[in-house]
Amino acid sequence: MGSPAETICIESKDEGFPTSKGVVEEVHFACPHYIARLDMTLGFDFWIQLLVVLAALFYGARKGGMGLGLIGGVGLIILIFGFHLKPGKPPVDVILTILSVVCASATLQAAGGLDCLLQIAEKMLRRHPRFVCYLAPYICWFLTVLCGTGHVVYTMLPIIYDVAIKNGIRPERPMAASTIAAQMGVICSPAAVAAVSMISLLDGYEVGGKPFGFTQLFAIVIPSAIVGLFAEATYSVFRGKDLDKDEEFQRLISDPEQRKYVYGETTTLIGVKFRPEQWASLWIFLGTVAVVALLGMFPSLRPVVGGKALSMTLAIQMFMLTAGALMVAFCKTRASSVAKTNVFNAGMVAIVAVYGVAWMADTMFASHLANLKGVLTEWVREMPWTYAIVLLLVSKLVNSQAAAIATIVPVALAIGTPPGLVVAFSSACYGYYILPTYPSDLAAIQFDRSGTTHIGRFVINHSFILPGLIGVITASIVGYFLGLAYGYI
Repeated sequence: MGSPAETICIESKDEGFPTSKGVVEEVHFACPHYIARLDMTLGFDFWIQLLVVLAALFYGARKGGMGLGLIGGVGLIILIFGFHLKPGKPPVDVILTILSVVCASATLQAAGGLDCLLQIAEKMLRRHPRFVCYLAPYICWFLTVLCGTGHVVYTMLPIIYDVAIKNGIRPERPMAASTIAAQMGVICSPAAVAAVSMISLLDGYEVGGKPFGFTQLFAIVIPSAIVGLFAEATYSVFRGKDLDKDEEFQRLISDPEQRKYVYGETTTLIGVKFRPEQWASLWIFLGTVAVVALLGMFPSLRPVVGGKALSMTLAIQMFMLTAGALMVAFCKTRASSVAKTNVFNAGMVAIVAVYGVAWMADTMFASHLANLKGVLTEWVREMPWTYAIVLLLVSKLVNSQAAAIATIVPVALAIGTPPGLVVAFSSACYGYYILPTYPSDLAAIQFDRSGTTHIGRFVINHSFILPGLIGVITASIVGYFLGLAYGYI
């Protein structure tokens, strides 16, 4: 037997791709060899072009989601006019699906149905205040699953703060955990941008011996998230000092004015009377989400078009637009108010980010696909966790789960990554808590008047990084083992 590197990377005469003939214990030696082969195979142009893409991502992310999408155009011009690469294809199906989901969610907010849902959530929190560190994250996650957007956490944050501070609980504990939980719910929702992006990109593939759909995705991500949330909530219960032992907090509230500011007035939706039309909009939206989920689980319910069941991508688009239309028609919702909601604005930013980033990435990686396939296929096969790490880091770079999925999943599939592996590691698409730059994280800091939710002196030591890492890593590991158990991998 030769050296470990030679053992792992013997060339196949039939296909020209590396084949694994080594033992598991030798795999860790192969990584430097893969990198060396990658460097020799791809050449200088690849690395310069990759640098262009990364520079665009870094600069665009600093300017926000809209800036990220726009800077993609600059990257495209450099790649196409400067390096003469063949233009890639923007993910039109993904963009249109995102648009339809955003329209339905924004109409729900404009109709007032979102406030009805938040009122129900608040009643649960105030009924069991001592368990706020567990209840708040799970409630925020569930709200995201129902509504398809993690932005529901903004309304919950002042309520969570109020419940915590009035019961002597360090607000950082439930607030940081809840912002992480809300974003972990994105990949778990049939009405969320990231989940429908995954459905669109894997449409036509088989996972676990069946055509891919919501059933296969949610069988992984929902139980994974539930376990991940428990892990981060348990950590949060014990993090930081109790308020009565926190010298800095006690010094703050020793000033009567500051004490009044910290404890403040109660923020609540309890007692607010909502109109019947507002409740009706909520039931229309939730009913539509349920129908979409059923169509994804049972392809036989979809009409047969061209000899096969209607694409879930098209089904999602049709039903989400219909949900918005029904809310406008029957819930006294002005169509002109939909575009003024926070959900609509955030959704449009996500569309622009996906458009620019995914198109730029497709142009660059598609031009080097043959060489990438020769090395990375075996790399992912021997070390499948590397796919999850790449997805996690790209998510941080682009500050969007949908954009990370639209960027990485097509490349992963093109180089031969098994679709089941892609599904198993879906939870790793959330990594933008690594730096405290995401709006929901910043909102939690602002809503926490006690100052316990914070950004540390070194920036990286902030309130969200450990709950995020614990939750997402746990969910990814659980997802991988569920994939093995289900026969996806």
